[in-house]
Amino acid sequence: MAGEEVTRRRLFVAVEIPDAAQDAVDAAIDPWRDALRAARWVPRANRHVTVRFVGWTAPELVGAVTDAVRATAAATPRFDLAVTAAGRFPPRGKARVLWIGLDDPAGALAVTAGRLQTRMADALPPEARAFTPHLTVARARPPIRVPDGWAAADVEPSRWTVEHLVLFESHLGRPHARYEPLERCALVNVADPRPDPG
Repeated sequence: MAGEEVTRRRLFVAVEIPDAAQDAVDAAIDPWRDALRAARWVPRANRHVTVRFVGWTAPELVGAVTDAVRATAAATPRFDLAVTAAGRFPPRGKARVLWIGLDDPAGALAVTAGRLQTRMADALPPEARAFTPHLTVARARPPIRVPDGWAAADVEPSRWTVEHLVLFESHLGRPHARYEPLERCALVNVADPRPDPG
């Protein structure tokens, strides 16, 4: 069993955040770092939008996961996102997660997550939680009290076009995990003919 544990890989599928949007996030959260010192802030290099957390994956299933990401990308037109207001989980009481929201007027992230779930259904159990798109910026263990002003944090909208889904492997470590991109799968360019309806 121990050998099997070592060979499994911790995977997730995500959308990367471009520099301009990262800069907007930094500008919004930097004034809060002193007030929320108990929070563990996510390094800029680790910030991303998770579309599907796969988790520990047996070697024989990695190919199926990769194929699902490729097929989903091939069925998904490029779409626009923008960073928006700050939020927290849970919404009341002490917080475990601080996040920056995303403006996704077409609901493309939820559609993409649904396509991934469908294509991974034969290899993986369905995600139990409803998909809530967000950009995690800090975690707290134990949970912490967060000033009411956090919800009004000034996030300068920064819009970009999502062109890839990325399959990552998470290498756990201290002080932070390292995320290795295994494959970047291009979304459909709207100028290209005959996108797969998925």
